Amino acid sequence: MKQPIRLLLIIPHLGGGGAERVAAELALRLNRERFNISFALITEDGPGAQSPPAWIKIRRFHVHRVRQAWLKLARLVRAKKPDVILSGMAHLNFLILFLKPLLPRKTRIIVRQNSTASASSRNALDRLFYRRLYPRADAIICQSQAMADDLADSFHITRDRLIVLANPIDIAAIRSKTKLATAAINGNGKPSHPPEYRLLTIARLSHEKGIDLLLDALAIIKQNHPHITLSILGVGPEEANLRRQCMNLSLESQVAFRGFVTDPSAEFSQAHLFVLPSRHEGMPNALLEAAAAGLPIAATPSSAGVINLLCNQPGTWLATSLSADALAQTISNALVSLGTTQRRFDHAFLAPFESTSAIAAYEALISRIAHEDNR
Repeated sequence: MKQPIRLLLIIPHLGGGGAERVAAELALRLNRERFNISFALITEDGPGAQSPPAWIKIRRFHVHRVRQAWLKLARLVRAKKPDVILSGMAHLNFLILFLKPLLPRKTRIIVRQNSTASASSRNALDRLFYRRLYPRADAIICQSQAMADDLADSFHITRDRLIVLANPIDIAAIRSKTKLATAAINGNGKPSHPPEYRLLTIARLSHEKGIDLLLDALAIIKQNHPHITLSILGVGPEEANLRRQCMNLSLESQVAFRGFVTDPSAEFSQAHLFVLPSRHEGMPNALLEAAAAGLPIAATPSSAGVINLLCNQPGTWLATSLSADALAQTISNALVSLGTTQRRFDHAFLAPFESTSAIAAYEALISRIAHEDNR
């Protein structure tokens, strides 16, 4: 019997955003007979962190910044000699690829790109890292063909290293939890006087996620829909600024900052429309999970991947530009079409993201890379 592939998953921490959720899903669902899985965690755990299964080995570095972990990470890899390293965020990808000359020669490195590289590159150094370090990877996972094309066209990454894999989403579990939450809310025996419309967004509260655009759009929509409300799930560095913006726009009674919510089923069950207001994205898990819950979706054209996913799909509305005015018009169009009922959609575009098939694709890639000869 073949020995299991020794797989080291590197993420900043447990809990938090989409990259961490994908890693947790892989750790939980990869075949235990084929993969011996370990985690390397750089910083302290984020909001909503949950302990992984007992069979997952964990090494924590307890540092504040990724670059402070370089020596500990190099020592860990040299000591454990994993067959494959899978790194899940750009700044971690840069670090492990920079360290590659110091690592065991037979260790393969797969990096997962979690954003559209040309849009998320903050400076010339980031762009240099993409051009010089990413070619060292044995495979680069992209969440959409548009993300792969961006790396190839903007940074001259050879296409044979670019692999498009869907994020694994447990669609059945999300739908089941949302139905249970809906039943619990409807069956509480209390009279309900819902607002005219409930909007929902889930995101890290940072500039690229465009929550400020959504607040400006809400102020416009409020003129025709005075009873509209917005729930914002997430935490981040822009929260204080966003709360001030709400005050300046007189939206305090319309907007609720819910913080980080581990299980958004109750919010899914009550929302009329999910809004993705991002300035740039890869393939956001929040959108996919909201779609799994059946919510109609309004979104900005934050990436070619998002546009291709949602364009001309039932129950989705795409803004014509990255602006508050365009987003307000798109949300208004959606609300007129939907009415005040909480309509739900099957969203056939989710099929490739179904957990079983997506995990099988990850298993096939990791196995292939583990058994390839060194390039």
